[in-house]
Amino acid sequence: MRHLLAVLEVIFDTVLPLRGRSARTKARTADEIPLCPTVHELLQARITTLMDYRQSEVQDLIRSLKYDGSRHAAQLAAQLLADYLREEISSHRSFSQQKVLIIPVPLHSTRARERGFNQIELVLQALPQEFRDGTLATLMPGALVRIRATSQQTHLHRSLRLSNVAGAFAVFEATFVNKKLVFLIDDVTTTGATLVNAATPLRRAGADVTLLALARA
Repeated sequence: MRHLLAVLEVIFDTVLPLRGRSARTKARTADEIPLCPTVHELLQARITTLMDYRQSEVQDLIRSLKYDGSRHAAQLAAQLLADYLREEISSHRSFSQQKVLIIPVPLHSTRARERGFNQIELVLQALPQEFRDGTLATLMPGALVRIRATSQQTHLHRSLRLSNVAGAFAVFEATFVNKKLVFLIDDVTTTGATLVNAATPLRRAGADVTLLALARA
């Protein structure tokens, strides 16, 4: 299946010219994407971001992923994310046998139909097998759902972002996440409002939640 997708990608690239950002991203390796791991807080919740969106390489990567559904961008981001997660999970397992879940911040069903994909799910699905099959962690994209459509956060003043996404998320089944360590992951965060609100139902269901985004804008 992956071989078929690779062949189709070559065909599409030949027939349809790539956008500038996707062409630049396709020419890069993971080593050429600058990392800048940073922690900031919102409402006493710690949010870790791996890259700075102001860097041109990062901006190309995120936009290629978000607006073009670039498979190469997803693979690059997955490589960078895997390095970080491997170290974090190894550290966690040195003192705990708690199972680890990886959960993407979900799109509302309406937005998902419009876009055709959830960009952070593309990244998580490109993670190495051990991050998806339970060896190191289990990928659970359906564990959290967005139950209310919201305005795009980028269109709102910072002061309105928390209220915009308040109550927008719900856990599909509490037993799936209870007593688990959850890495809740988004593509880009600005204030952290989406991640903090998305984490609330997971914590209420008994999960220990670590908030993570690929980049901070």
